[in-house]
Amino acid sequence: MLIVGERINSSRGRIAEAIETRNAEAIQAEAAAQEKAGADYLDVNAGSFVGEEAEHLKWLVQIVQEAVSIPLCLDSPDPGVIRSVLPLVAQTPMINSVTLEPERLEGILPLAAERGAKLIALCQSEESMAETVADKVEMAVRLVEKAEQVGITPDDLYIDPLVYPLATNPQSAVATLDAVGRIMGEIEGVHTICGLTNVSYGIPHRKLINRTFLVAAMSRGLDSVILDPTDRDLYGALLAGNAVLGRDDFCMAYITAYREGRLGPL
Repeated sequence: MLIVGERINSSRGRIAEAIETRNAEAIQAEAAAQEKAGADYLDVNAGSFVGEEAEHLKWLVQIVQEAVSIPLCLDSPDPGVIRSVLPLVAQTPMINSVTLEPERLEGILPLAAERGAKLIALCQSEESMAETVADKVEMAVRLVEKAEQVGITPDDLYIDPLVYPLATNPQSAVATLDAVGRIMGEIEGVHTICGLTNVSYGIPHRKLINRTFLVAAMSRGLDSVILDPTDRDLYGALLAGNAVLGRDDFCMAYITAYREGRLGPL
């Protein structure tokens, strides 16, 4: 399971403040904590700063790279921002994200192909965001086709079938789960990824919903996730899920995490 750490996001008040005040120590502490907790990539987002996103994202990239050894996930819908930041990125990054919207396809795909970057692709078009299983799968197929046209292989593509709040549509999670299963079964070599937190928006004790949805999605084949790896209960659910689903030989990763004190409450 590939883990993208989500904590360095300007939608979080304390992160936005740290970016604005150039508090490198605070940002680097967030980065180091996520790497230590098991993240494979670190998402960096400065999208809350309209008109200043590129400047702030460049700073984030440089500061975070000083603190960790893992690669970055550049989080912006703006091709111009991604283009301006890429020269500063030391390791091969992940780009978050592209959609079927023409401007983003034409702007993001060539950048990802040229850099050899991994790419998150959302099941979203100019007309709509996919809600039904059929729409999610159909858009996933189109995204793979568009990516292959510029030389991006399915192995570098991470399809996000989109997660919606259960509070507004009680069948939305099931649709996403079914779509994950079909995408993984029908498109050879491609990956699936999702952000967990949207599923629980508006529901009490959100973390319980997030953990439950994660393991359910893993059982359908989800192999990548954007989450907070420092959430011990959530990370524990991921490790337990891998063990139960036969993805952890002799439960060694789970046992190792237990011995290192990374499971359960502090």
